[in-house]
Amino acid sequence: MAYAVKDYKTEVWVDWCPGCGDFGILNAIHQALAALQRPPHRVAVFSGIGCSGKTPHYIGTYGVHTLHGRVLPVATGFKLANPEMTVIAVGGDGDGYGIGAGYFLAAGRRNVDLTYIVFNNGVYGLTKGQASPTLPKGVQTKSLPEPNLLEALNPIAVALGAGYTFIARGYAYDVRHLRDLIVAAIQHRGTALIDVLQPCPTYNNIHTREYYNVRVYKLEETGYDPVVHNPADEKEIAEKKAQALLKAYENGDRIPIGIFYQVERPTLEDELAARLPHWGKALADLEPIYQRDLTLLLDELS
Repeated sequence: MAYAVKDYKTEVWVDWCPGCGDFGILNAIHQALAALQRPPHRVAVFSGIGCSGKTPHYIGTYGVHTLHGRVLPVATGFKLANPEMTVIAVGGDGDGYGIGAGYFLAAGRRNVDLTYIVFNNGVYGLTKGQASPTLPKGVQTKSLPEPNLLEALNPIAVALGAGYTFIARGYAYDVRHLRDLIVAAIQHRGTALIDVLQPCPTYNNIHTREYYNVRVYKLEETGYDPVVHNPADEKEIAEKKAQALLKAYENGDRIPIGIFYQVERPTLEDELAARLPHWGKALADLEPIYQRDLTLLLDELS
């Protein structure tokens, strides 16, 4: 059976603000799943809290709306329980880089085979526009009584240090490019991060569509090579991370989008398979003894 974009949509009314970048991200996810031809019942989308938290409601796959900042551990648990599923986690910059910062670091270290898409608009859109961890210091959006006092977190730089094996940045209003990034992220074996520049027309009057349209450029059009061609070569890994770090801090008149860094390394599933003979099956397919007493699984890992 061939799947079309419509097969990944629901009949739930999409109630984001007019002009919100979330629409572009949602459309890119729909198109990416159609391009990959993943059966809807073999895909699960998880979200945290915030405007982006509504995303699973609009995608015709399995969906879970989780707790504030906890989308990654929930998605991780699901993926480990059923490795055959395609797992996508989504969340805002406040949800993922603020209260969820610890889980953001842990996910990179684990390298579970899932994709994390962050809707990054610099503000907490659902709670009336407070400064998020990615809003630059000194910037005052129309929702703030005073300029932001805190330094901005750089998601690409943090992800490089945390161990993410696929790191990219997209732009919500370039849907085709973002679709291609999502396809590449899902096809990558390991934890993939896509930080998406997503204008918030309601609360952020600084980082607008007009602001990004004249600044973003595609890394792949400059001859930039993000791929580590020999994963056993630690020198090459360091060099590729260093070049990605320089690009991550290029945020003036030119803002790069595309894949910053990519390396193939053993996933957590690979590591577990080396220790557990039954690994790779869904939890429901395990021998009854493991279904009754999960401490046996813990004992094998101890």
